[in-house]
Amino acid sequence: MNAQPAHQIRLLDLADLDARIRQAEHARTNPSQAARVRELIARRQELTPELTARQGTRDDLRAELGRVEADVAVVDARRERDLDRLQTVSSPKDAQGLESELASLARRKADLEDTQLELMEKLEQADTDVAAQESLIGEINAEGAQLSAEGKAEVAGATARLDAARRDRAALASDVPADLLAMYERLAARGIGAALLRRQTCEGCRMVLSGTDLAAVRQAPADQVVTCPECGCILVRTEESGL
Repeated sequence: MNAQPAHQIRLLDLADLDARIRQAEHARTNPSQAARVRELIARRQELTPELTARQGTRDDLRAELGRVEADVAVVDARRERDLDRLQTVSSPKDAQGLESELASLARRKADLEDTQLELMEKLEQADTDVAAQESLIGEINAEGAQLSAEGKAEVAGATARLDAARRDRAALASDVPADLLAMYERLAARGIGAALLRRQTCEGCRMVLSGTDLAAVRQAPADQVVTCPECGCILVRTEESGL
């Protein structure tokens, strides 16, 4: 195939735009924050069951403490009632019974208060445990939110670059002869469509051409489209080619 050298040189810009399009597409679908966000999600999933268990323990202690406090209230009410009755009772036997019951209530209240204190200490520790786990998850959520915002901004930037590169490519491709563009597109679908031959080296595959291959390229007319014997891309020749 033959094509004007100027048209062949445009393929370099086309290849550069294609590379930028691939990079932008990758950046749009794979923002740099994605891996860390996945790690944070996995870590949060690991921590959440423990938080649920700690909250369950705390809630059970709260419920138990509530029952003990209710029992204390019942004991106090009964004690007040017995004290009031003791002030008015005339029978020594009844008085002795009330005093015995008051002593029993005092022991009962002491036991309940001991249990209440123990439960309060456990509840304090449970609250601390829940707060610590919530803090860990909160830190993960905060980092995740920040990374998500950064990722959205990165995706938006990549999308803008992608749209611009596609527009530029469409404009540039319209100035490339159809047969040359078709050849480039066919080669680009398999790898690199076109690359500069610089200092006897194909910049597509970074291979130095052999003496025989260089001689063939050197003898080819300027408007002949030549390809790299190693990677098959179109070799664009300029003053930098070293021919």
